[in-house]
Amino acid sequence: MEWRGRRQSGNVEDVRGSSPSRGGMGGNPFGRGGGFRIPTGGGGRGGGMSIGTIILLVVIYFGLKMVGIDLLQVMESGQITPSATEQTQSQAPQGSAQEEETKAFVSTVLAETEDTWNGIFQAGGQTYQEPKLVLFRDGINSACGMASSASGPFYCPGDQKVYLDMAFFDELAQRFGASGDFAEAYVIAHEVGHHVQNLLGILPKVNAQRQRMSEADSNQMSIRVELQADCFAGIWGKYTEQKGLLEQGDLEEALNAATQIGDDTLQKRTQGYVVPESFNHGTSAQRSTWFKRGFDSGKLSACDTFNSEI
Repeated sequence: MEWRGRRQSGNVEDVRGSSPSRGGMGGNPFGRGGGFRIPTGGGGRGGGMSIGTIILLVVIYFGLKMVGIDLLQVMESGQITPSATEQTQSQAPQGSAQEEETKAFVSTVLAETEDTWNGIFQAGGQTYQEPKLVLFRDGINSACGMASSASGPFYCPGDQKVYLDMAFFDELAQRFGASGDFAEAYVIAHEVGHHVQNLLGILPKVNAQRQRMSEADSNQMSIRVELQADCFAGIWGKYTEQKGLLEQGDLEEALNAATQIGDDTLQKRTQGYVVPESFNHGTSAQRSTWFKRGFDSGKLSACDTFNSEI
């Protein structure tokens, strides 16, 4: 993808150097617009603490005390209050040259989505409200609750922000075999697609319906939400192609990413078998098909996953 030298969005919030607050809402299964979750393995064995562990904790306690962090206050308040010096340091995100390159890429892709959706909304007589994209590291507290990097990128309709730990791109390439800059761009465009759903009133309506549904029916509705976001990402891809920004193999990168994160493919990879009734994002075939449908048409009307066979 030819992205260098193009406009970067001013709607990126970089909080990679900050520690997440422990306040906010609890986990709401219907609170998020959707996201690329990273499946993890099962739990481990329980057990008590050894003497060595206790000694280590004591050492850690006094070590933190020396730099201005009182763990007793942490247990009472539920959050760490660092010294003024540490607060200043934590507010200055620092990253490698590669991370800064990735940040520039993310900012550019977000700007391209802004151009696309501003144009589409304007043509329909509406105003597009641009979302914020929050870059974080390890964990973040959003209006939808706490999330860790393992949650994958997600959109929160409560604050109209997309949340992304850039380490997900490494996970996408190394663990799931979906490398390439347009594969990464697809991830961003998918989450922005959830924002479009929110602005169009689709997400509020669907989330209200899902709370009254059985788990099986709720999963089916979730699939339709995710596939529509894939289709919206495809629409953005179409406009990007029309600008002459796509390079040879870019479309294939996005389609491969959609395939690698299908529910059936993920379940086969992580547990060796599939459980169709637990699907909530769509199969590999469905995800790639709906992205391609948006890409081929470039029209919102082609992305009605709620009144179509999926």
